[in-house]
Amino acid sequence: MKKIIWMFMACITLASCSTRKANVDNTIQLSGTVEQLGMSTFQYGTHLIKSSGTTYSLKSNKVNLDSFSGKSVTLIGIKVQGYPVENGPELVDVMSIQIN
Repeated sequence: MKKIIWMFMACITLASCSTRKANVDNTIQLSGTVEQLGMSTFQYGTHLIKSSGTTYSLKSNKVNLDSFSGKSVTLIGIKVQGYPVENGPELVDVMSIQIN
């Protein structure tokens, strides 16, 4: 009976462990001017950046994007899976940012 309990506990422990690796392909570097989002037809992100003719929606829990509004920057972020929606831009979770 003890073996069954230990096997059950081991299975639960293994099942709860995450072996998912970060997807390096979703990492993106963008250069452009950060703008407040304002009114839009899509409802995700807090800021925008236009880089190489493409507009991206931005969000971040690590960087205060308000402090970079109106400034030319280079940022590194991760494309959020499941976006774009509602014909909006891709959503990027900003990990780091620096002023150009």
